[in-house]
Amino acid sequence: MNYKETLFFIGQSLTINHDPKNKVLIEEQLKSISVDWEAVVKVSTAHYVLPALYCNFHKAKFLKYLPKDLVEFMNSITDLNRERNEKLFIQAKELNIYLLGNKVKAIFLKGVSNLIANLYDDIGERMLGDIDFIVSKKDFEKTIHLLKEFGYYQIAADLPKFHRHYPSMIKKDNIGAIEVHKELLRERYRSKFNYSHIEHNLIKIKNFYFIAYPKQLHYNLLVHQINDFGFIYNFISLRKAYDVYLLSKKVNMKNYLDELNEFKNPVNSFIAAQNQLFNTAIPNKKNKKIQKYVNIYNKLLNNRVFREKFQKRKKSNITWSKRINILIKSFYKKDYRVLLKKEIKRKYINKNS
Repeated sequence: MNYKETLFFIGQSLTINHDPKNKVLIEEQLKSISVDWEAVVKVSTAHYVLPALYCNFHKAKFLKYLPKDLVEFMNSITDLNRERNEKLFIQAKELNIYLLGNKVKAIFLKGVSNLIANLYDDIGERMLGDIDFIVSKKDFEKTIHLLKEFGYYQIAADLPKFHRHYPSMIKKDNIGAIEVHKELLRERYRSKFNYSHIEHNLIKIKNFYFIAYPKQLHYNLLVHQINDFGFIYNFISLRKAYDVYLLSKKVNMKNYLDELNEFKNPVNSFIAAQNQLFNTAIPNKKNKKIQKYVNIYNKLLNNRVFREKFQKRKKSNITWSKRINILIKSFYKKDYRVLLKKEIKRKYINKNS
């Protein structure tokens, strides 16, 4: 199995309990004993979906086709992840109770919000990083102060004041770091989707607040395509694609896409590429730009040398774009001048060290 075949096998395997067609295809492949399990473990681990893969095989009763030592390994990883997620949930609950008690409404984001919303059949499916949540701008400084009083302390380097979230914080004996957001997207796009777009579109479960559908789906797509530069890199994270796939089941996709005023190309490009990756038919709008995106996506998967050169070039473009943006805005924004001075000082120290 080459990289593309491995990626598509994993993607389709994540749908087998929702898509009968893919369930038949994957079972036939498993029976043929043609699966390169070393490659599957390597790619699924890199994309943080190994527990989700195991849970889907388990629910579909496909574990009998896997090597026994692999089943034991995947089960142990999933058990560890389930245990971690249970601790993260307890931490998020404690955090939420504390903030609500101090009249701060935290709207939970990303993986932890999907966990709270019972998006997954098994709490062990989703591998989580930080606990992310957003508060209103008027409550942002108050929230940071409250968290420090509650025992949280900063563990990451300072970020510019215009950054969308405060540096990562952690509390002694707690398993997860937290990131307090005041914005949802990178600065260039935040006027198009921010706190004001979600504050009246919330769901409340067990006193937790998170974004209602379909804006929850919208945010998950934009985190990958905009914040993580997925649209520029022409790259799809299997973990994010799995979230989007499950969220799409809760949304009238035709209505959602018809009502899209912004981000039409990033959203539809992701879905079009994901449909190939997962062998699914999630509705999406098509045009020449989106078809070109899918063509490049396939070329990147088929050609490792082209993929490495393409990603290197895009990374360089992003870096230079950031530097030019900082330089221009430093002429009229104090926060950017401060950042520019820090960057110049850091480069000077590194050059002479």
